[in-house]
Amino acid sequence: MSGHSKWATIKHKKGALDAKRGKIFTRLIKEITIAAKLGGGDPDGNPRLRSAIAAAKAENMPNDNIKRAIQRGTGELEGASYEEITYEGYGPGGVAIIVDVLTDNKNRAVSEIRHAFSKNGGNLGAEGAVSWMFTTKGVITVPKSASDEEKLTEIVLDAGAEDLSDQGENWEILTDPKDFEAVSNAIKASGITPETAEVTKIASTYTKLEGSQANAMIRLLETLEDLDDTQNVYSNFDMDEAAVAS
Repeated sequence: MSGHSKWATIKHKKGALDAKRGKIFTRLIKEITIAAKLGGGDPDGNPRLRSAIAAAKAENMPNDNIKRAIQRGTGELEGASYEEITYEGYGPGGVAIIVDVLTDNKNRAVSEIRHAFSKNGGNLGAEGAVSWMFTTKGVITVPKSASDEEKLTEIVLDAGAEDLSDQGENWEILTDPKDFEAVSNAIKASGITPETAEVTKIASTYTKLEGSQANAMIRLLETLEDLDDTQNVYSNFDMDEAAVAS
């Protein structure tokens, strides 16, 4: 399995816990707000907003919350003004990490992120330090129990997917970001429910860690994920199945 798939699976299983803490709603509201601010409040003409609303609805966010987040973004309602920042750095074993942040306090955000790196065996790098290793892709995982390879391949390739691969318990579908929505909709329209579906960053190479380094890396990723200003965390970290299970 690719490091991306493993970490996505871990995050998916952690999702119920995160939801209890309200973190998922907070992140989705921020994303809707910034998408509306940058591209306008009409989802039909704003693909980023459309994706954010779809993600919010998938988490059963009430329509009123979505509407207010859009209005804060367009300036119809007062609210915090968020700034979009990307930080890059290295984890244990030299693993590359990218952290996307939406914050109303840049000084707080960088301080918390630098502390998370240094406390967990990593260090913050300069802009461009690791981003060259990553490509933005749509990634959809489908449980093998939900579809056979031949049927799923036909569905996703017809909709514009780039690739379908075997990732253990799941099929993993890669798309260009602009085709992500169409492929995702085609899968759902065929009666198949994806396990995960997101536009994310995929690394060109992966660094495998074991033992204490792998544990330290998981702690670092979880610490970064739990920061209030963090929207997304990407890395080229890979580990064996036993590390995932534990």
